[in-house]
Amino acid sequence: MSTSRTTKPHEIVERALELSTADGCVVIADEESTANLRWAGNALTTNGVTRGRTLTVIATVDGKEGTASGVVSRSAVTAADLEPLVRAAEAAARGADPAEDAQPLVTGTPASPDFTDAPAETSSAVFADFAPALGEAFARARAGGRELYGFANHELVSTYVGTSTGLRLRHDQPMGTLELNAKSPDRQRSAWAGRSTRDFKDVDPTVLDAELAVRLGWAERKIELPAGRYETLLPPTAVADLLIYQMWSAAARDAVEGRTVFSKPGGGTRLGEKLSELPLTLRSDPNAPGLESAPFVIAHSSGDDASVFDNGLPVPATEWISGGELARLTTTRHSAGLTGLPVSPAFGNLILDGGGDKSLEEMVAATERGLLLTCLWYIREVDPATLLLTGLTRDGVYLVENGQVVGEVNNFRFNESPVDLLSRATEAGRTEKTLPREWSDWFTRAAMPALRIPDFNMSSVSKGV
Repeated sequence: MSTSRTTKPHEIVERALELSTADGCVVIADEESTANLRWAGNALTTNGVTRGRTLTVIATVDGKEGTASGVVSRSAVTAADLEPLVRAAEAAARGADPAEDAQPLVTGTPASPDFTDAPAETSSAVFADFAPALGEAFARARAGGRELYGFANHELVSTYVGTSTGLRLRHDQPMGTLELNAKSPDRQRSAWAGRSTRDFKDVDPTVLDAELAVRLGWAERKIELPAGRYETLLPPTAVADLLIYQMWSAAARDAVEGRTVFSKPGGGTRLGEKLSELPLTLRSDPNAPGLESAPFVIAHSSGDDASVFDNGLPVPATEWISGGELARLTTTRHSAGLTGLPVSPAFGNLILDGGGDKSLEEMVAATERGLLLTCLWYIREVDPATLLLTGLTRDGVYLVENGQVVGEVNNFRFNESPVDLLSRATEAGRTEKTLPREWSDWFTRAAMPALRIPDFNMSSVSKGV
């Protein structure tokens, strides 16, 4: 049997399960294809299409002291490699200590009707409408005295999950990102805009170029401001970056053990506690329109919020914050048993609803004096107990006075906790799809409103960013 691209992934999964002599086995085949465009100085520089296949075998072995697991992943697996891969996973399981997160493998999830179909693939055709519009954006930018840089990337991953308990599941995940940076010819002014998309049919580079032209115009006037606390408008991309990190830190077990911002002093968790006076709802939903994600657990390894034993477990729509109150923390079946909390698998998208309907432009118009950010980057954790994060502003911080942007100010380093920010936010705008700039390599499916923070902590001035 060949495991080349002409061999259907479900056949590889079935063959690996047949070869397994372990007590339990999970096989995950990921078929990935990507298409991309890159440009600089108002001209395309590169484009390309790639294909790839990764096979992950998870073997479980029952012993007197418990069940151990062994996980081995390899790319470009050939027919000759398949049995050695399965044996390597089994050897890893037999040589491992019992797995703390051991659970019976999942059963009962209905088979995906397209499990035996060929994988979905992307191609350069995904840019059929986008590429001509990009050319138009280049022409407009050239005429307007600005230069466009950036890239468009589309990825399509078909994931096949088969288990020795009979699961046969498949999920196709498209992921598209567009990042556009406009610079003045002297490179002294820079502005950024980004979008996430499933198919590049809902993004228009000419619209982004027009937005960037306005921001470059704002930057013609430079204003120096000192560090301090400022009323600040956080755009959806910045809100997404902060709340994604917050959710990555929301494992129930860590909270119960007193190690996170969601731990209650004296023991327990902060579930049920009011986190914001705004009617904020933070949720995940695998069926959210335009943000669809896997409706079942796909876990290539075990960690704080994932377990290989949970592969195939259904992922329901979940409200993490409901009406401003902390409602759920992430759990595996194992950590749910330890903490006594409901099973709440990790999420594939993140949506914040704040009840507002104003656009960011309308929020600017209602600002007496404050800062308007473009995006955040280089976000790092300072203190897990409070989830204090530090990072930098990037590609444009603007001063707003009496509802008008009056110029660009210097960049800052900030020190803030997203949990604390939610408690101090005084206004949420209209929720819209956004691209989290800092985490776009790992997480692209988000919808957020802009938030007004009356006293955002710009802890120091950042030079040379």
